[in-house]
Amino acid sequence: MSLLRIRITGSADDALALSDLLHGLEGIEHVEETDDLMAHMDDEDSSSAGLSDDIGPGIHEVEVEVGNPATAQKARQAVERLAQERGLVIEYEHDEG
Repeated sequence: MSLLRIRITGSADDALALSDLLHGLEGIEHVEETDDLMAHMDDEDSSSAGLSDDIGPGIHEVEVEVGNPATAQKARQAVERLAQERGLVIEYEHDEG
């Protein structure tokens, strides 16, 4: 089993579309968005303290468990097509086998 870690720059709707796409692929074992698992540590003395951080696209990290390398390649291709369609920036952190 392999683990794909994908980071996308886009809206929450884009992250949901990515998750839905991956859930629909045969051979995908598990999909989980992991970027909001840690509390955000804001510095109270910062010049940006209290400002909204939802202006513009956000960054979303998704972990995908795949059954084999062929499925991992199929997932990458599907993610890249979605990114082109929606104008998203995607990055693969690393693959673990």
